[in-house]
Parts: sequence; structure tokens; C-alpha cells
Amino acid sequence: VWLSSLMADGGVMKDLVAEVRRRLPHRLSFAVLPAVIGLLPMPGGALFSAPMVDRCDPEGRLSGLFKTLTNHWFRHIWEYWWPLYPGVILALELTRLDIWQFIAAQLPVTLAAVGIGCLLLLRRIPRGVARKAEADPPTGRRRFLGLVAPILTVIGAFALIQIAVPAARRASRYLPLAVGLCLALLVLQLQRRLPLSAWGKAVVSWKALQIVLLVVAVRIYAAVIEAPLPEGPLPVAVLRREMTAAGIPEILLTALLPFLCGFTMGSTVGMVGASFPLALSLLGPQPAIGRLLAASVLAYGFGYMGELLSPVHVCLVFSAQYFRTRLLASIAALTPPALLVLAAVTLWHLAIGWILPG
Repeated sequence: VWLSSLMADGGVMKDLVAEVRRRLPHRLSFAVLPAVIGLLPMPGGALFSAPMVDRCDPEGRLSGLFKTLTNHWFRHIWEYWWPLYPGVILALELTRLDIWQFIAAQLPVTLAAVGIGCLLLLRRIPRGVARKAEADPPTGRRRFLGLVAPILTVIGAFALIQIAVPAARRASRYLPLAVGLCLALLVLQLQRRLPLSAWGKAVVSWKALQIVLLVVAVRIYAAVIEAPLPEGPLPVAVLRREMTAAGIPEILLTALLPFLCGFTMGSTVGMVGASFPLALSLLGPQPAIGRLLAASVLAYGFGYMGELLSPVHVCLVFSAQYFRTRLLASIAALTPPALLVLAAVTLWHLAIGWILPG
């Protein structure tokens, strides 16, 4: 939040939006800006990209609900496979798949999400809403790289620490991100020479306090959901036992268990950590690679869609709050594209099973 506030105060946000709008078709800018921010494994990162999406509609012709949907949807197109995200790292550890295997299996889901988002969301932008010609002349690639330098700093520092300093990752999964953000703030200060008053305004702000309180509340809720019951087992284990006793088929268990975990927790790490060991246990010991890949695609895809629709997903809460839309209305509007992604995930799961029979 501090980084986004200081980038806005320093004019970086405005310049970056103008640069993207100058280079890309108007409709595409609504997807590209949150997608660029989505490369950052930042909790609540939708709040970072929301002002950029809002600036793409300077005349205010598009509804707050539409901006909430596009910001939330395209902000999350990478987390199916982008290896900087903690949820992806945990999925790799639990499945013991090679990173290239996991990416190859999950990349088609990202492509499906992008296509569905373009079809159901971007096409709703009226053709009459065209960007105004920018007053400044077109600038070169160096200018664009300078504007995204703080973002690239976060990504580069995060990846470098993850690879070169595994002890830091073991100490805290957010430590590499925190280091990257501090370096990004330093890069921003060197670029824009922000006054002390801008730093004070960003650090001591009611918005930052609200976000901290919201994240604390969500984490307390998640801790309760993830805690063992008085009898000893985890709630998810009890859920799986009851679903099995009800005669639910294995493929539905593999899909529904992660979906329910994602919806109730609103966190990829929580969803993967709680549901993947139980879902993968249905495959038996040492499953064939085709069966493991197919099950991973199904479990992750359904779990992630449950998370995107979750009322405790901080990105969705932040987007709805920023654009002043009702949370339930946002979830209802997100359901049709989410259902199409689930259909694509199911078809891809069956295709993997057919291509790589186990």
C-alpha cells in the first residue's frame, strides 16, 4: 500500500497508465495493467492495480462493478502457475512435480481464463469509449522500463532471494517479498525524489490502517478454519470423510474439496495446504504422472476458482471497497466466467487423462 501510494504521489501511476493507453487498444489496457501487477505475489495486490484501472476510464462512463470485475479477474490470471506465488510453491512441494511439468499443465488454464475474461468482460466496454489522444508524444521502451522499474525490482528481488537464500524463505514466506518492496521503495525514491511529506502521508494513513485490520481479521478467521477440532482431526479431514461416506465419486471429491477450502479460506496457500494432501491421497501411493497431473489441474483449478469467489478474499474485498460496489453483487457477477473456467479445467483434466493414461 505504501508503494502504491508513493507511486501515485510521484506521478508514476499516471505516467504508466498513459503509456499503456498510448501503446495498446483501449479495451486491452483494462486487462494489461492489473495483469502486470498480478506478477507481484502481493497480498491484496488488487488494491495496487485498482487506481490504474480507474484511470483508464477518466470520464467515468464504466460502472464500478465492471471495474471491480476486470481488476479482480485479470489481477489473478498468473497464479495458476507463476512460481513466485507461495501457493504454487506449496503445490509443487506437495505434488513433487517438476516445475516445468506443473507449468505445462497449468498454463492452458491461464489461457482459458484470459480468453473468457476478454469474451465476457472486455467486450462489454462500449466501442464509443475511446481513449483520448495523449498530449505527450510517444516515448520509447526505456521510458516504459523506467516506469515499471519498482515493480520489476520486487519481482527480481523476490526471485533472487527464493533461489539464492533458501533460509530466508524458511524463516518467512513473505520475507523475500518484504525485501523486494523495500528495494522498490528505494528505487522509486531515487527516480522521483519524493519529499518527506509524501512519505508521511503514505505511512500514516487511515487506508493503510483499515487494510491492516482487515487482513488481521481474515487471518484470524483462516486460523480458526485451519485449526484442529476438539476431537483431533482437521475440519477438512472430517469433510472428506463425510463426503466419502455419502458416496461422492473420486473426481467430485478431488474438485469439491479444494473448491470449498478455497471459498471458505480465501487464500491459495490455505486452500492448497488444507485440501491437496487429502485430494492427492485418493490417488494412492506413487500414482502415474498422467494421473497426478490431471488430479493437480482439477484440484488447483477448482480450489482457485473457489478462492476468487470467496467473500473473504482480500483482493475482492479491496476491489469492491475501492470501486464502491456491493460484495455479493461482485461475487454474483464473477460466477459466469468462473463457471466457464471450471468447465475448461474439467475438460483439460479429462484430456490429460486421455493423453497420459495412468
